[in-house]
Amino acid sequence: MSKIVIVYHSGYGHTKRVAEYVSEGAGGELLAIDAEGNLPDDAWNKLAAADAIIFGTPTYMGGPSWQFKKFADASSKVWFGSGWKDKVFGGFTNSASFSGDKQNTLVYLNTLASQHGGIWVSLGMLPSNTKAAQRTDLNNIGGSVGAMAQSPSDASVDEIPQGDLDTAKAYGARVAAIAARLK
Repeated sequence: MSKIVIVYHSGYGHTKRVAEYVSEGAGGELLAIDAEGNLPDDAWNKLAAADAIIFGTPTYMGGPSWQFKKFADASSKVWFGSGWKDKVFGGFTNSASFSGDKQNTLVYLNTLASQHGGIWVSLGMLPSNTKAAQRTDLNNIGGSVGAMAQSPSDASVDEIPQGDLDTAKAYGARVAAIAARLK
């Protein structure tokens, strides 16, 4: 079994809920980036020992939160020693708007993984894009680079569409399966 770490920032709890579903699917460990953009003391060691790392961040103003960006910038120390080279990576994001420019955030996460020499795992599922599609369907937002979730700005964490949460869980399972195949 592969060791998978989900490192994420959540500003209001919505991205944390999505991270929990990703973790459930992946069988992975959650590492939260705090409000100041810092990780727990042992987090860098856990990331170093991981076979797969899944990034998670809300999309704010068309990109990752500054707290996630602080973590990403701090990972340059790992990058300098090729510490994450050939690890499996994935990523997910959440925003209040249906689009919310989430694709930009996922491309940022993919680029970060690529700079580390990682192997990126796409969402790997077709979109639910017919007239009959419901928000309870998998990949109703129509992502491909990674998992996307949408939670209206006035919604509680319990109001994230179930289809988005189920997509996150399936994505976590996909990353875990790919990591296991490559291990």
